[in-house]
Amino acid sequence: MRLPIITALTLCAASPFHATAQDPASLERRADSLFARHAIGLVPGVAVAVVRHDSVIFRKGYGYADLEHRIPITPASVFDAASVSKQFTGLAVSMLIEQGRIRLDDDVRKYIPEMYAFDPPITIGHLLHHTSGLRDWPGALTLAGWNSGDVISFEQILRFAYAQRTLNFAPGAEHTYSNTNYNLLAEIVARVSGKMFRAFTDDNIFRPLGMSSTHFRTRLGDVIPNRSWSYARGTDSVWSLVPNGLLAQGSSSLFTTADDLAKWIVNYGTYTVGGQAAVEHMLAPGRLNDGSAVKYAFGVVVDTWRGIPMITHNGGWAGYSSFTVYFPKQHNGVVLLSNTPINPDAAGLALSEIFFAKDLAPDSSAAANATRAAVAVPPATLDEYAGVYRLGPGWYVRIRRDGTVLRVQATREDEFPMTTRTPQEFWIDAYGASMTFQRDSARRVSSLLYRGKRAPRVDEAAQRAAPLTDYVGTYHSDELAVSYSIVRTDSTLVMETFRRTPSALTRAAGDDFIAADGIDVWFERDGAGRVTGFAANLGPRNRNIRFARR
Repeated sequence: MRLPIITALTLCAASPFHATAQDPASLERRADSLFARHAIGLVPGVAVAVVRHDSVIFRKGYGYADLEHRIPITPASVFDAASVSKQFTGLAVSMLIEQGRIRLDDDVRKYIPEMYAFDPPITIGHLLHHTSGLRDWPGALTLAGWNSGDVISFEQILRFAYAQRTLNFAPGAEHTYSNTNYNLLAEIVARVSGKMFRAFTDDNIFRPLGMSSTHFRTRLGDVIPNRSWSYARGTDSVWSLVPNGLLAQGSSSLFTTADDLAKWIVNYGTYTVGGQAAVEHMLAPGRLNDGSAVKYAFGVVVDTWRGIPMITHNGGWAGYSSFTVYFPKQHNGVVLLSNTPINPDAAGLALSEIFFAKDLAPDSSAAANATRAAVAVPPATLDEYAGVYRLGPGWYVRIRRDGTVLRVQATREDEFPMTTRTPQEFWIDAYGASMTFQRDSARRVSSLLYRGKRAPRVDEAAQRAAPLTDYVGTYHSDELAVSYSIVRTDSTLVMETFRRTPSALTRAAGDDFIAADGIDVWFERDGAGRVTGFAANLGPRNRNIRFARR
């Protein structure tokens, strides 16, 4: 779950599809070319639908929904939509707000008193905009011992939320995505409406829109007609089924079709369900405590792409990938569902470029970066910048001088060149962002700025490499109800618990170690220098989960 320094999401830069012909046959050929690899052999694939002026103009399936029985994918095939589910929760909450039954600034404990009484309190608005600070259950439950394919029930997720006693950050201070927020919203909808969340969405959203193949899954044993199974290719290049035991109403677990999702995105333009006030309310951006805007609204991201506004979200879980985008000014949109891991955003926006090219502004970002001239910086200054900087728990970058240029390497990533833009700012093409070096009052290089985040310089000479025996012991987390043993094997520390594969720990700096599976383990000491516990981090969504030494 670690947030890589290389942006995981590339929103379809220059696509090869720029032809001016708009006849249906030409458009279909271009769409077929985009998904050609899913049309060769017995492979999983995608289902897509394209909406223009709130009417479906293209719908098609590529690949197979069931490899064992050779059943092709169609626009009526049913997929797990993963996090695309959240926008339905967003509308459900918005409808209750418009009815005066809940308020954005209500304390969550007004409806779910089982939650811990954080100060300041978490509000419904914090949940909607991912500004609550609550930890994200996929990573945290993995740390607690859950494995891929285990059953993860809605009740287990709620119990995980109720057990949290500390947050990633103070409510409203940051925007960090957490699925837990939307599971709690689903529970609030159920308690306020008096109906189970599945029943509420069935009665108030799916049936009124004619989404007859859509529902939130609440039982693993349900028979789902036209279901597509998800697949992943192993290291031996053989396709295998991906187990899916998730029942996460609100955040995930929506089973639906491309045909049904096309009906849904049209509702952003017609307001058939919810009404104009509720739909417009769910598209309102959030605000942090400092007043800055958050593009994440109620289960959707409201942004612009190629010069036009868009309403979008993606998803990925257990081998499924999903994407929806609606362009409200043009009343156009695309939905995409896949039963194998792909980059759904890139594919969905490439399909948008095929069908809506005339509405899009030229993609000037790549050209702008290419035309920025490099600036010469003296080697002595480059040497001052060389060193190690800490972006976060277990997340470091090492800068080194290579002749007249700098090169950067982040934890567990390749090394990339840095292009000088100013004497302090360096652009990294691979990251799509720059790093700016900062000095303290004594003019020493003390930190760098990356994507608005300050990364302090690590004093490598001052980092004491304590003996590994300092860390050996048993550690327990009350929050996750799990214990880990830290054992020494020859010259290596290993992190073990009953339900997870043992993971070797590599020292990042001082008392900061990184497990082979990506968990950061920061050992803590008391005033006498004795190790008393550790804080586990799994990227920005799960920070400082405390384990006490026993």
